[in-house]
Amino acid sequence: MDTRNAVEAVWRIESARVIAGLARMTRDVGLAEELAQDALVAALEQWPETGVPRNPGAWLMTIAKRRAIDLFRRNETLGRKLDEIGREAEQLGEGVLPDFDAVLDDEQIEDDLLRLVFTACHPVLSTQARVALTLRMLGGLSTDEIARAFLVKESTVAQRIVRAKKTLAEAKVPFETPVGDERVARVPAVLEVIYLIFNEGYSATRGDDWMRPALCEDALRLGRVLAGLMPGEPEVHGLVALMEIQASRSAARTGPNGEPVLLMDQDRSRWDRLLIQRGLTALARSERLADGTYGPYSAQAAIAACHAVAVTPDETDWARIAALYAGLAQLTPSPVIELNRAVAVSMAEGPEAGLALVDKLLAEPALKNYHLLPSVRGDFLYKLGRRDEARAEFERAAKMTGNERERALLLERAESCSRLEAGTR
Repeated sequence: MDTRNAVEAVWRIESARVIAGLARMTRDVGLAEELAQDALVAALEQWPETGVPRNPGAWLMTIAKRRAIDLFRRNETLGRKLDEIGREAEQLGEGVLPDFDAVLDDEQIEDDLLRLVFTACHPVLSTQARVALTLRMLGGLSTDEIARAFLVKESTVAQRIVRAKKTLAEAKVPFETPVGDERVARVPAVLEVIYLIFNEGYSATRGDDWMRPALCEDALRLGRVLAGLMPGEPEVHGLVALMEIQASRSAARTGPNGEPVLLMDQDRSRWDRLLIQRGLTALARSERLADGTYGPYSAQAAIAACHAVAVTPDETDWARIAALYAGLAQLTPSPVIELNRAVAVSMAEGPEAGLALVDKLLAEPALKNYHLLPSVRGDFLYKLGRRDEARAEFERAAKMTGNERERALLLERAESCSRLEAGTR
């Protein structure tokens, strides 16, 4: 079991790099994922006996590349690809492993990952398919995790991924980073992908951990690379600013035993001031490029900045945050944004005002299984002294979440409502 856990951990860290490297060599994103999955199966079979290798990423790449060579050897119509991929292996002695450290060089992998993002975000795919495929390829996310991010059925996401890979193969989409107008046109989907990867790392939708830092780091690195590639695009810098500021809170977001610590309860002295400064600098750059106007990501970064510059929770400018959310709702209408706006309004004007806004969202189909809706509503009811109703909302939210840490927190809040209610009788 320990080895299996190690394999799964390695896969989370290395899968995107392996798939990206294979896609560069095979020029086929779907095939690259299949070969990487074959290497994963081999790891599950061999590592329990041999142990985890010193360089697990290189091991996975070696196995996957060998499988590619075997596959192309069996298919005479792919002789050209065999020549391209197999020439190096043909020159090696039997049983000799090449040094794949060069294949996993950080700079090369960054280029490969960016190519993989843009390939998966090709216009031949629908927006939903682009995001789902890239989350799967780069984030190593399961279809269930992607479905939770999109608030849709798992089967829907699975179908999108299968169709997307088939479409890319049939259209012979090149594995490359586009230039000019074509690159600009693909940027919104790329930004959405990167931020969803970051969000899955920042607040894991399932499992025993509140956060998955490796995903946050991957998303931040991709965002920074994209900012270097497109220095004149304000929303790229806006996204980087948003992720930098949010990541600055990571050390304060969990307690001694890994339990979640909510924003208003965090020790702000533990926030990373360097990341905050980097985020504020990126936000200023975005504002300059856009002449002071905000896009969706720069608006969210401005909201995050309001928290970052407040030394204590009481100093937070909630009125500005509520106004920024109102503007964000105009840019990208969403019930989730309205839910966040309700929280800001409750802090600025009181829980009754926030509850009135939340109650308008109860019939939203997209929020039917969204655990934060009853969680937020429970918080407002708790502050209004309606403890029985609050407890029911927290318990309902606990049943909806797939994250064990979050479930424990919600159940604890429900229990606190029971204790307080009993104390008033």
